[in-house]
Amino acid sequence: MSQGSSIPNDLGAFWMPFTANRQFKKSPRMFVGAKDMHYTTADGREVLDGTAGLWCVNAGHCRPLITEAIQRQAAELDYAPAFQMGHPKAFELANRLVDLAPDGLDHVLYTNSGSESVETALKVALAYQKAIGQGSRTRLIGRERGYHGVNFGGISVGGIVANRKMFGTLLTGVDHLSHTHNLAKNAFSRGEPQHGVELADELERIVALHDASTIAAVIVEPVAGSTGVLIPPPGYLKRLREICDKHGILLIFDEVITGYGRLGTPFAADYFGVTPDIMITAKGLTNGVIPMGAVFTSAKIHDAFMTGPEHLIEFFHGYTYSGNPIASAAGLATLETYKQEGLLTRGQELGPYWEEALHSLKDAPHVIDIRNIGLVGAIELESIAGEPTKRAFSAFVKAFEMGVLIRTTGDIIALSPPLIVEKAHIDRIVETLAEILRGLE
Repeated sequence: MSQGSSIPNDLGAFWMPFTANRQFKKSPRMFVGAKDMHYTTADGREVLDGTAGLWCVNAGHCRPLITEAIQRQAAELDYAPAFQMGHPKAFELANRLVDLAPDGLDHVLYTNSGSESVETALKVALAYQKAIGQGSRTRLIGRERGYHGVNFGGISVGGIVANRKMFGTLLTGVDHLSHTHNLAKNAFSRGEPQHGVELADELERIVALHDASTIAAVIVEPVAGSTGVLIPPPGYLKRLREICDKHGILLIFDEVITGYGRLGTPFAADYFGVTPDIMITAKGLTNGVIPMGAVFTSAKIHDAFMTGPEHLIEFFHGYTYSGNPIASAAGLATLETYKQEGLLTRGQELGPYWEEALHSLKDAPHVIDIRNIGLVGAIELESIAGEPTKRAFSAFVKAFEMGVLIRTTGDIIALSPPLIVEKAHIDRIVETLAEILRGLE
């Protein structure tokens, strides 16, 4: 570090994730502080957070309850072994999570990220089928354009090409449903698009191809987030639930993004009225402050493992940091912050204003679709011929320069502000984007 500076004098050592490293290091975008709805940059500017960090800072930045809980816990019990030992806060947090979850999801396994939560859920599904005598059920069904983290299981069931193409054959025995995005029929929908419920019936085709006796689980994001906010049509998830029940297939919801208030309900399962067998969460669980994930399972799944001699380990899986004390303290304080401020349902109150504001950009240059649900939205831009992603990336850089943080994926601008967002913040985000879109090439 150079003396008196918060910016390292050499950026070369850090190989940054999902980043255009060479472009970044020529013109770094550095945050050095944050509070509530804003980041502070290295050069002292305030940047309005339009993305809740990476979809995770749902309660806003540097919230006192969370900060103080972490400080207290670090001084009291910094680490406890995760295997064959416990500490009270991990159990207390699990009880709070189960109380918050849809009825029927009664048990929690801890992880350290959404990616680890996905791997855990897939392993639970496979092991469960074996435990109940259905060991031939080894297939996993994902969905095109799905994002389930970056580990091998997650990119196998995921459907984002760039995340898959470099890494060989991945897991075998995986198939994919079609995604639900249909610009021709559903462009500029408000909330759930009207067309596409029949796409859920593709699961019947896949069952007919492979036979139900070979399929362990189906994994989908209720709203596909990282690919650009793809919202299911009415009845789609209920139809998936019905087909899974009919054929003895587990249904897994990846709620890493939709969990903890993003849609104006605690979970997307609540919003859509569909309860999965396994629910994957992370991100908003600790407000993004400390890495942590939680995988919810039904009692039916949990109890299938609780057999045999009591001294034997029932499920050979877990992490050194599963239920870490400091992460558990952060999780408890995060849930308390959500509760005190009504944040898990705030999207219901602000959703209509958010929708109107986003759709006011319908006639802006280059815009070919706008999508919204709860407090999440997407603005899809027409790509520059021969230069995909360039237009949206240019908008991202310009927004940062103008003091607003947005997220882009391909040529889609994705927005998911902290749930403490006010109408004036929404206005600022949309007005900034309107100006940027008018100036893009």
